Amino acid sequence: MVDGHRIELVRHHAPAALGGLVAGIVGMSERAPGVVRRRQPAGSLVPLVFSFGSRLRVDALAGDGRADREYGSFLAGFSTGPASTSFERSQDCVQVYLTPLGVERILGIPGMQAARSVLDLDDIDPALGGSTSDRLHAATTWRHRFDIVETLLLDRASRTADPPGWLPWMWGQIHASGGQARIADLVSATGWSHRHVTSRFAEHVGVTPKQASSVVRFERASLDLGRLPLAEIAARHGYSDQSHFTRDAGRFAGETPQEHAAAQRPTAVTALGATY
Repeated sequence: MVDGHRIELVRHHAPAALGGLVAGIVGMSERAPGVVRRRQPAGSLVPLVFSFGSRLRVDALAGDGRADREYGSFLAGFSTGPASTSFERSQDCVQVYLTPLGVERILGIPGMQAARSVLDLDDIDPALGGSTSDRLHAATTWRHRFDIVETLLLDRASRTADPPGWLPWMWGQIHASGGQARIADLVSATGWSHRHVTSRFAEHVGVTPKQASSVVRFERASLDLGRLPLAEIAARHGYSDQSHFTRDAGRFAGETPQEHAAAQRPTAVTALGATY
């Protein structure tokens, strides 16, 4: 606790049946003496937030995407830029970090529909929003809340079909390589044309393979900030030079690498305690 600011964060592993769709689940309860403002950099995971407390305000979002308004439970789609949020005094929620492929399987909407936007869960399906929030609010333990969310996720995933086989393979290659896999080589391996792969990938994921790779690379490189010199980070993660990495920091985080390192902004990766 710092100056009356308290954060309770409880991590929960998603069941194996949701592998490839859900990277992890986090329960969060936060209390503060006033308004809390945060900026979130672009990242490879898609937050599905089930709120059972005060509403969160999305103050700014790259590409607009229905910002400058408050949300209860919502999905923040794959974005290629930073977002700014705020809340006053308290925030209670269960955050499900979907993989880009999990959006369509869990919510039944293509990734393109959610990309660069924030969608109210009541607008997607009323059963996802208010009724789930009421049940989470009534639950008295995180274990019970995680059970509620798990049951919902498993039920919805069971209703939808798998995407084309090459798509999860391609996303897996991009992610495993830290965004450094050559897109031309991946496309060639699918046996489909570049145009077909790019359009279908964007339809399901929300961004093109090249854009997805750039986000993954910056996300991975950001983990080395404060540990390694900028030039070494740039070389390690496949940037042409330090200036290239600095430009990407401005693009994906809205600030310089030095500012990003000093701010120690929370991300999906840090919330899950993931290491690569």
